[in-house]
Amino acid sequence: MPRFAANLSFLFTDLPFLDRFEAAAKAGFKGVEFMFPYATPANEIRTRLDANGLELVLFNLPPGHWDKGERGFAALPGREDEFASAVDLALTYADALGCRRLHAMAGLTDHGATREVYVANLRLAAAWAAEQGVDILIEPINTRDMPGYFLTRTSDAADIIAEVDASNLGLQFDLYHRHIMEGGVEAAIAEFATITRHYQCADPPDRGEPGGSGELDYAALFRAIDASGHKGWIGCEYKPRGETLAGLGWPAACDVTLA
Repeated sequence: MPRFAANLSFLFTDLPFLDRFEAAAKAGFKGVEFMFPYATPANEIRTRLDANGLELVLFNLPPGHWDKGERGFAALPGREDEFASAVDLALTYADALGCRRLHAMAGLTDHGATREVYVANLRLAAAWAAEQGVDILIEPINTRDMPGYFLTRTSDAADIIAEVDASNLGLQFDLYHRHIMEGGVEAAIAEFATITRHYQCADPPDRGEPGGSGELDYAALFRAIDASGHKGWIGCEYKPRGETLAGLGWPAACDVTLA
């Protein structure tokens, strides 16, 4: 049975960040993820995780100048030293928070992203992360939600993972992004199962709760993930169509439980 983690950058956003941990636990989640922890001291996050019996399953490396339009910089030439510092900071947080998966965002093509730089930086990140037993993940993202993102197709991610050739580099498979860019989500779950370390879910076309539109058969997709042998988590990185709690009917509709 899949395990679901609440993405606290998307869910319970009517509450201050640190209060979302308790809300997620009360709703039935046993795991959480979020985009970036760096504005909050790690010890404060650790306290909320422990108080609510939650596991932190994923967060992103620092993304660069997000407010100025950057979407990561792992593939951007001339930023290698900054990327190394970002890896070091993320691993410091991961160690303090007991997190074993970090997502490295590539950056945008119109900012100069290149495969050569991406591969080199991922090799460095994977080597450093391996010393802490941490996985580095890469995620294809659709260009409707994030125009110009460097990595958009699952097969390209698989090729990069093969080229880097590090046992702790894997795929972050977002079912919503895959559907928008390529379709064939259920077949892709089976095709890329061996390199997938983490899934995320949201419903097209509006990135709402799973199953609301009928574009994706989430009950079937969750069964496919289960059948693939996946032992990790599925991150709920969706935008609630109303209040978060009001939208939590989807697990029962999809014949799953949050825990």
